[in-house]
Amino acid sequence: MSRRVLALVLPVAKRRRVLFILACIFAFPVHAQTVIDGDTIKLDGTTYRIHGIDAPETHQICDDGYPAGIEATAYLRAMMRDRRITCEPKTTDRYGRTVALCRADGMDLGEAMVRAGMAWAFTRYSRDYELAESAARFEGRGVHGRNCKPAWEQRRER
Repeated sequence: MSRRVLALVLPVAKRRRVLFILACIFAFPVHAQTVIDGDTIKLDGTTYRIHGIDAPETHQICDDGYPAGIEATAYLRAMMRDRRITCEPKTTDRYGRTVALCRADGMDLGEAMVRAGMAWAFTRYSRDYELAESAARFEGRGVHGRNCKPAWEQRRER
């Protein structure tokens, strides 16, 4: 709405209020972000597969009853909440998703997921998170403290 139109239709006080609201809308853009599962997010309409990790399948339950897929998804969601998410594309996977190094306020989401035991280092594609997985295994965190099959084995058995 142009200033000229606003001047004709609205009194000064309301005009200022409308201009203030419009300025706020354009000054603070909202970035749509959704967690699909423990290793996939959607950001501003693009689906990203987090580089170098493989998280439990959404409905994967470990042999001891631990709901690994639900826990991994919730953990990723919590790490992203109220943070600025950036993704640096690396490649495209066979499903058309962009494989990317994603960060939340600068924190590497892939490394954080593996270090917390919420995902495995996907060494078939990257060795970036092997040390983080070793630490998680040593401390028995997440899937490493449970009787969980790696996600790639779980998918193969379906």
